[in-house]
Amino acid sequence: MRQAIIASLLLVSTSDLSAQSVSQRGFIEGGLVVFPQVAPNDTKRVIGDALFREELFLRPAGWIQFAAGLDLRANSHGQVEDEWRLDFEDRGVLRPRAAVRRLAATITAGRVTLAVGKQFIRWGRADVLNPTDRFAPRDFLNVIDADFLPVLAVRPSIRIGQEAFEVVWVPQLTPSRMPLLDQRWTVLPPEAAGISIESGSADFSQRSQYGVRWSHTGSRLESSLSYFDGLNHLPNIELRTLSSPTEFELTRVYPALRTYGGDVAIPTGWITMKVEAAYFISPSSTSDTDKYVLYVAEIERQVGEWTLVAGYAGEWVRSSSNSIAFAPDRGIARSLLARAYYTVDPRRTVAVESAVRQNGNGLYVKGEYSEAMGQHWRLTVKGVAIAGDDDDFIGQYRRNSYGSMALRFSF
Repeated sequence: MRQAIIASLLLVSTSDLSAQSVSQRGFIEGGLVVFPQVAPNDTKRVIGDALFREELFLRPAGWIQFAAGLDLRANSHGQVEDEWRLDFEDRGVLRPRAAVRRLAATITAGRVTLAVGKQFIRWGRADVLNPTDRFAPRDFLNVIDADFLPVLAVRPSIRIGQEAFEVVWVPQLTPSRMPLLDQRWTVLPPEAAGISIESGSADFSQRSQYGVRWSHTGSRLESSLSYFDGLNHLPNIELRTLSSPTEFELTRVYPALRTYGGDVAIPTGWITMKVEAAYFISPSSTSDTDKYVLYVAEIERQVGEWTLVAGYAGEWVRSSSNSIAFAPDRGIARSLLARAYYTVDPRRTVAVESAVRQNGNGLYVKGEYSEAMGQHWRLTVKGVAIAGDDDDFIGQYRRNSYGSMALRFSF
């Protein structure tokens, strides 16, 4: 199936080459991350990153566009694969050294749009946390600052006036990337002292996934309803005993998942009110995941060049299973959320984001300053402060406060 989709992207019409429009964008970025403290399982305090990204866009005719993107990476702390290969699936424990970031065709015919290939799909309207965002796996090698991953999908949509209807079909799962076992973003309990845990294989189901979404865009109300049937891109964790009672293998299992979600945004003259929620259940007869509701309620206000957002992320659990899950989305639930974005001028921006657990047991604050220097250069400085208790999802990372700096050359 994957080969068939890739092949379809290569069928480019050449009837009118003179009408083709070709554009590109790309950058080279080098960065440093500095951790003031060592962690029990990771004494590395300075990490270097390098990223080359190139994206190409081809429009042979007004009704069709092709997009292709490539990432090349390097890292000083073993977070990138050693081997040189072109990765398409994004299923590895490590980041691939060379990866296809995007490879898609978009066809437009009147009100109908069809996107086929590797692409980014985002649902939801809230900030910081989006419960309905089921086709948006993330790279959690850094849990607090996780990038989104693309998925291989067929995505037809139709817009009629203020209404839009969208269907997404994904032939295979693209999982979120978990923190590495031997690095600081994996925090093991004290009971694991003296126990050897190795990273094992992942249990990928061969089933496809699909979702449908209706959305309404109006001057007084924006809303949507969505349905998803597939697999959770965040895994359940299973530990299997090896040859010794103190040696275990960690296996990632991606359970079947069905969600019913929706969101609404109501703009007023002073603020915009937003609510987003989803109900999560397992369709299998043997329940391997909790049944719960994840929701976000927030208000947004524009004040001059400031964008201010404040809200609450909550969770209601209907029933619990015995499974152990890696779930950062639920980890920051039951928290007060805030975000502020300030445009100093066309060249400089400042952003601050925070989450504080309602019981006070965990919090993080992330601040970022970005400045363009000349036509091609941009400097971004970031600081993250984390505090809390060991038994809190956020608080367990309290030794992982860090500062970072990245310099980007765009072309």
